[in-house]
Amino acid sequence: MSDLPESRPAAAHRGPRARVVLWIVVALVLLLIFAVAWVGARGLLAKHHLEQSVALVSTLRTQITGADTTAAQRTAKQLEDHAASARSLTGDPIWGAAQSTPFFGTNLRAVRDVAVVVDDVATGAVRPTAGVLGDLNQEAFRPDNGRIDLQPLADAQPAVARATKTLSEAVDAADDIDTTSTLSPVTSAVNQLRNALATVARQASTANKVVQLAPVMLGHDGNRSYVLLFQNNAELRAGGGIPGAVALLQAKDGAISLGNQAAGSSFGPYDKPVLPLSAATTSLYGDITGRYMQDVNLTPRFDVTGALAREMWKQKFGQQVDGVLAIDPVTLGYILRATGPVQLPTGDTLTSDNAAKLLLSDVYAKYPDPAVQDAFFASAASAVFEKVSSGGFDTKAFIAALTDGTKDGRLRLWSADEAEQKQIAGTAVAGTLPTASARTREFGVYLNDGTAAKMDYYLDKKVSVGSSVCRKDGRPTSVVEVTLKNTAPADAATSLPSYVTGGGYFGTEPGKIKTLVAVYAPPGSIYLEASQDGKGAALQTVTDGEHPVAQIQTLLEPGQSTTFRVAFLGEAKFAKAGVQAESTPGVRQTKVEPLQFDCAEPVPVG
Repeated sequence: MSDLPESRPAAAHRGPRARVVLWIVVALVLLLIFAVAWVGARGLLAKHHLEQSVALVSTLRTQITGADTTAAQRTAKQLEDHAASARSLTGDPIWGAAQSTPFFGTNLRAVRDVAVVVDDVATGAVRPTAGVLGDLNQEAFRPDNGRIDLQPLADAQPAVARATKTLSEAVDAADDIDTTSTLSPVTSAVNQLRNALATVARQASTANKVVQLAPVMLGHDGNRSYVLLFQNNAELRAGGGIPGAVALLQAKDGAISLGNQAAGSSFGPYDKPVLPLSAATTSLYGDITGRYMQDVNLTPRFDVTGALAREMWKQKFGQQVDGVLAIDPVTLGYILRATGPVQLPTGDTLTSDNAAKLLLSDVYAKYPDPAVQDAFFASAASAVFEKVSSGGFDTKAFIAALTDGTKDGRLRLWSADEAEQKQIAGTAVAGTLPTASARTREFGVYLNDGTAAKMDYYLDKKVSVGSSVCRKDGRPTSVVEVTLKNTAPADAATSLPSYVTGGGYFGTEPGKIKTLVAVYAPPGSIYLEASQDGKGAALQTVTDGEHPVAQIQTLLEPGQSTTFRVAFLGEAKFAKAGVQAESTPGVRQTKVEPLQFDCAEPVPVG
């Protein structure tokens, strides 16, 4: 009993201390509940603002495409407000502290990073470009009295350059967001952001180059002149079609006019190439690449084509031009959607529906004389050009026509100015060889006519490409499949003009189509094997610069088809990259299809 009095003070002492601890625990629990509620509520609000931002981006794109600049500027301001709100809601100290918690912290950090990226794009890309939309719209590209006002383009250069830089940085920031342990909805949102930014950044980069280059190349700072190649897809060249007609394009402060015109056949033949050719170009395409204007685009390298065409023009006319452009009849057909029909001096009416057929097929039956054919091509191009230069076209349809032509690989541009050419390089009009990156590995399928006639109007082409990791070292195997078919009538030898069939004068029986097919792989690839119609293929393998090339010759009778497969080994660091292929644009350009193959036998040989 003597110990009892001593125990009471100890219990009394522990009681208040326990209550203090209890209150501290309760306070911490309440604080945690408050923090969770705070973060949850702000997270829901941030989610709403981010979703609104995504919706407004879609609206903004539609408004810009429709040239509704007033609405686009209003939408841009709304987008900026929503993006700023999302960033603010995810940027307070409580949210910052919550980012350090296990599991949920990673998700909160990713949401915060998304909000920051979206806000940076809104303020650094959307805001500056929205400010120039009022002056830089589709109608700004319509010529007035034959002249395009270049000042709005020049004024827009700083804003578009800033937007491009911001988007490039945003792509890097989005790629750096850690999603290794995030919830599926968060991971999905981040991936959508990455894909959207990658697409918009590429488009912005192209737009920036257009805005930077267009004024100077259209004569804003001094007169410019260009050689214009009209490529005929009925006789294929790797870069498009044989340059049947050639003209001088002159630009003076936005006013564009056509000067001298000549048949491609009137240049050369020169005793030797007008400029030195690489060993690979000579091996694959022969020295005729540099001796005939009609062969300058046997190579798919348009920078080589441009330099050769420029030199040939100089040797014939004594004039040093600033660059070279190429266009084909299919693109003229696209442009006729915007201009409407044009009347030709021959009495023919050229429309978007008949342009390809009239210029690439019917002309040879109507006008057997090659000189008249060349004049017909030149007059058709001049008539369309005159309609465009006068402003007689639908602006939206015209831009769509140029976009479609570029997408098909039918429009090419090269500048003799090194700084300008660096800007052009890597764009869709540059005509450069395939590249490889962490996102995409590109292949090239280039066709050259070997018939020396106009039979390629009847040549159908199908290209497929696929890739799979078939080796333990992680290096991907890629397979490109090319199917060609001669769709000419069975009696082509007698029913088609001899100018179209070649008449057998160049070693190919009338009605048959001879084609050289060159498949280019990206740098760092290794040629593995090839087959034709399930059998071993006799082909040429060479390296064009850093690009492995496999080239095969085909000969097809009317109705006959053939399939050529070639496999390359890629670098392990690009194993997860997607694959795609570009190909020479013929009369009909088909979409490249995905290809599945068996790793055990990627190119079956029977």
